[in-house]
Amino acid sequence: MRLIATGLLVAMAGTFFLARHFETADPAWGYLRAFAEAAMVGGLADWFAVTALFRHPLGLPIPHTAIIPENKDRIADTMATFLQDNFLTPQVVARRLQALNAATLAGQFLANPRGSESRLRDGATSLVADVLESLDQEKLGGIAKGALRGQIEKLDLAPLLGQLLGAMIADGRHMPLIESLIRKTAHTLEANEDMIRAMIHERANALVRFARLDERLANTILDGLYKLLAETVVMPDHPLRVKIEDGLNQLAHDLVHDPEMRARVERMKGEVLANPAFAGWLDALWERGRARLLKAVREPEGVLSGQIGDSLGELGRALQHDARLQVLVNRFARRTLVGVASRYGGQIVRLVSETVRRWDARTVTDRIEGAVGRDLQFIRINGTVVGGLVGVAIHAVDVLL
Repeated sequence: MRLIATGLLVAMAGTFFLARHFETADPAWGYLRAFAEAAMVGGLADWFAVTALFRHPLGLPIPHTAIIPENKDRIADTMATFLQDNFLTPQVVARRLQALNAATLAGQFLANPRGSESRLRDGATSLVADVLESLDQEKLGGIAKGALRGQIEKLDLAPLLGQLLGAMIADGRHMPLIESLIRKTAHTLEANEDMIRAMIHERANALVRFARLDERLANTILDGLYKLLAETVVMPDHPLRVKIEDGLNQLAHDLVHDPEMRARVERMKGEVLANPAFAGWLDALWERGRARLLKAVREPEGVLSGQIGDSLGELGRALQHDARLQVLVNRFARRTLVGVASRYGGQIVRLVSETVRRWDARTVTDRIEGAVGRDLQFIRINGTVVGGLVGVAIHAVDVLL
């Protein structure tokens, strides 16, 4: 696009000299000369304006040029202030999200991730990936992991588990789980049959062993257990199955209503959060999430392809057409983003400001120019064409008057 814009400017210069040479032969050449002359002025002016944003035109230290490199720190602070004032205050986030159907937008992207592709979007996507790679990973990771830990600490886990278990029981979705558990028990019993026989043999007295009744006793016990498990699987009203269901119902009730059970779950949650293994899990989760996010930004086609892409596409279509799912997703998005803005807005904008300040001027220039890309050169082309049209209009007025 730079070559096209520059080539157009050169073509206007050639047209100007050609029209000037033949201007005396026919008045029409005067209009062409006026068009080319004004087009050169417009093209040069816009070339100067575009170039002055990122560097000194022709390398000359003209005042108020190389605006972005010379004002890098001020741009960093301005970006941070802009983010803080327009995006990261709880009031602004809540107000903007009221009219935003995040579920539908997410659904449209998941169903057709490349449907709204544009040059500017691709440039901005590349810029986002560069920013993610350049940010201070310790600070950014600390913010992300701290946010996740804080949400888990505030989560009242016992009632949530109780409600989920109660919903599963009400819908009958616990039955396959019970049957799978019984079958797993049977397989475990079968795999350890020799060990059970040995245990019975060791605990039998000498008389029982002498009469070889220990083997018969082991067979009787094992056959009874196998029969009990088989009947439990095939009989919906089997007493053992009923007992398991009653136990699950009681557990769901206790998780929601029993203070002692809720306190026990909270203690278990606290022990898990205090365990060093949990901190290691958070670190690994952050690294995997960051790597996948970078891959998704840089290679959306690869991430959203195959079976995963088909599943995400189905989710996207559901998000677009299921009104109840949209309400749930939008409510969750609003609460989450407002909470993030309230707790971490200041840290986020400081992180952005400090990161941009650490970039050298060339990096800032290249990333911003790369993000805007071809559209900058269209400014030059438009300036050339518009300038030429204005030149023709001025020449016409001059001739007619």
